[in-house]
Amino acid sequence: MSLNSSPKVCVIGAGSAGIAAVKVLAERGLDVHGYELSDRVGGNWVFGNTNGVSAAYRSLHINTSRQRMEFSDFPMPAHLPDFARHDQIADYFDSYVRHFDFADRIRFRTGVLHVAPRTDRGFDVTISTGETLRYDAVLVANGHHWDPRLPEPMFPGASEFRGQLMHSHAYTEEAQLTGKRVVVLGMGNSAMDIAVDASYHAEQTYLSARSGVHVIPKYVWGRPYDRLGAAEWFPSFLRWPFARKLMAAATGPMSRYGLPEPDHKFAQAHPTMSSRILDRLAHGAITPVPNIDHFDGDEVVFTDGRRVAADLVVFCTGYKISFPFFDHDFLDPSGDNRIRLYRRVFHPEVPGLYFVGLVQPLGAIMPIAERQAQLIADHLQGRYHLPSSADMDSEIAAHRRGIQRRYVASKRHTIQVDFDDYMRDLRLERERGARRPAGLSAVDRTARSAAEVVA
Repeated sequence: MSLNSSPKVCVIGAGSAGIAAVKVLAERGLDVHGYELSDRVGGNWVFGNTNGVSAAYRSLHINTSRQRMEFSDFPMPAHLPDFARHDQIADYFDSYVRHFDFADRIRFRTGVLHVAPRTDRGFDVTISTGETLRYDAVLVANGHHWDPRLPEPMFPGASEFRGQLMHSHAYTEEAQLTGKRVVVLGMGNSAMDIAVDASYHAEQTYLSARSGVHVIPKYVWGRPYDRLGAAEWFPSFLRWPFARKLMAAATGPMSRYGLPEPDHKFAQAHPTMSSRILDRLAHGAITPVPNIDHFDGDEVVFTDGRRVAADLVVFCTGYKISFPFFDHDFLDPSGDNRIRLYRRVFHPEVPGLYFVGLVQPLGAIMPIAERQAQLIADHLQGRYHLPSSADMDSEIAAHRRGIQRRYVASKRHTIQVDFDDYMRDLRLERERGARRPAGLSAVDRTARSAAEVVA
């Protein structure tokens, strides 16, 4: 890097988090380059995405209302429904890039194959064209809903099952369900959506629950559920007791619909948002069953001994956190879906390595990614300083203890955050970091060097 150049920043991915990062850094005057496997932005919201890893299906709609999902300086069009369809969301992301005119900062149809820290600071980034480029900082925004996780361990008899087994990631449209006897395993958002689709198109639909969940209707009192009590100033220890009473009144006990009662309070696990599932269960269009015990020929046998003949079993069992461009001995969270990050953004031991959107919020990722990118830009420009390594380690450990106390033990909850609490935390951390003295950490030394070059 010459003395008259600005620090070069690589952003991996141009989904909703990646475009927020590229936009913020470009506005700040940083030399940012984005890389995207697809021919367009939008990531998971692009149905039939050419990148081959999008999890969108034809009936997909957002679970977070558009007002809570939009970027701070680019409202979603008022004519869109509160819970818009996938193509409307993808068009919104396209419009965002066009409006702020930063498409030229993204290299499309180009993947990142390998990222390696250099001994003399910075990173060597090898892209799918075969080029290896040097960057001063790398922002990882490759998403965490693209690498399917199958049941672990797999159910006995699965290899001899005469029907079809697939992960929900492979589900794209209702034609895959038509006329079939379908078992959907899982109680998350995708499971509910697929079960509802199956209830209209399949011969029979069974919803298999490994554990109970709280199902949230999308509207409460005629308003989107996530706009009730939604504010950064309203702390979660007050918000959730209020929400528990509200949801209990709105839906009643889950056992009323034939589902198992959750063994946890509302907000102690990632809730499921669906107004349609309760209706279809109440009408008998979906048969609730317990967890799968094993497979036997063309039959699925459940833990209560019931047997059903099935043509298709859809595993809605979540995703792994994966970074295929890092060496396994450098960073590999695949075992427990955990990665140590200060404030869920900064790698505490690798200067210049940042993560954007690697959280599972009770809310939308887009405003979070935008605020994370602002924090990163501040750091790269020397406006924000990290605490000492010991303080970063302490914060990471405290966050993990908080997750263990708050949430049901699950690989799904390793990156869980409350939307409003975390947004407030990011805002306050920017203010704290602006007041800290510089040079307290190795990461800060890298950012300070970059900032000096910019100056």
